[in-house]
Amino acid sequence: MTTKDKGASRAVTEPSPRRKAAVTVHDVAEHAGVSPMTVSRVVNGTRVREPLRLKVEAAIRALNYVPNVAARVARSGGLRIGVLFNNPRSSNLGEFLMGAFHQGGRDGCQLLVEPVAAHPTPVDAVRKLVSMGVDGVTLPPPLCDSLEALDLLWQADIPALSFATADPRSHSSAVLIDDFEGARTMTRHLLSLGHRDIAFVRGDARHSPALRREEGFRAAMAQAGHPVRPDRVVQGDFSYRSGLEAGRVLLSAPASRPSAVFASNDDMAAAIAAIAFGLGLRVPADLSIAGFDDTPIASLLWPQLTTVHQPIAEMASTAVEILSEFIRDRRSGGSPPVRHHVVPFTLRERESTGPVTETGS
Repeated sequence: MTTKDKGASRAVTEPSPRRKAAVTVHDVAEHAGVSPMTVSRVVNGTRVREPLRLKVEAAIRALNYVPNVAARVARSGGLRIGVLFNNPRSSNLGEFLMGAFHQGGRDGCQLLVEPVAAHPTPVDAVRKLVSMGVDGVTLPPPLCDSLEALDLLWQADIPALSFATADPRSHSSAVLIDDFEGARTMTRHLLSLGHRDIAFVRGDARHSPALRREEGFRAAMAQAGHPVRPDRVVQGDFSYRSGLEAGRVLLSAPASRPSAVFASNDDMAAAIAAIAFGLGLRVPADLSIAGFDDTPIASLLWPQLTTVHQPIAEMASTAVEILSEFIRDRRSGGSPPVRHHVVPFTLRERESTGPVTETGS
């Protein structure tokens, strides 16, 4: 389904797939060839013989079993939302947590914050929250696009919300911006300044907004009648380090530099600016640089970065609000709809972009 209406929440009415029966302790016991009591002992942390424990843990992983403690928590009257975060060094994290905690306080719900990096795999972080009896979970990038994580929560009957995805699913809520239109708007801005030779730095291919941002860039270039050279699109992964490598690839040869670089996020754009300064290039006189997200680094950099503003704190607040309303409505016997809330973006024009010059053309 498409989500083109900015600033609106839309109920998703597509029929949901039939939920499979939840995996029980007895299923795990049968798979492992042990008694249900042994499974319970392993789940509760009671000491059992090592060979039995390993068999039970293998069965738990194979069947995707999580203890169903959510009902017990619900009976206590509390409302607990699991908040995962993927990258502790992300310049978005502070605003994300600020928005989430602000709304959690307003709604009177407890937020259980869990770092994805503390677990062997990202889905293990989801399993931990489910085992703790959360009533809902926000999935950050790139978990927001993980079918395994979404299916795990679906089978556990716990509502999920995909945060900052560009590919919302019909059976789970989402909060997002229109990444395609944001990237197209930025590319049109560069074109309006006279730039024609524009390079693009991709983001993490596991994260759907990276794909939509590239599509928006390519669409704007095609609509303006300017083909994109293959060597003008360089792979990154949203990290500063990958931006440094992309900057070296794009800027090292003086005779074939683009006049502008549009990076899929601000961290990579800042890294490209660092490479440009190291080469003695003037920004924007010799090279215009644009980013995406409007994270704090965009304002700390000099010259300040032209970027697409994504209101992370507002989005996090909305995510908690949607989940808490969904949970309370369902507890009261209602059938709340899935919502895909699209938040407006803003083009922030700053000093890192300027008109193309003879030396920068």
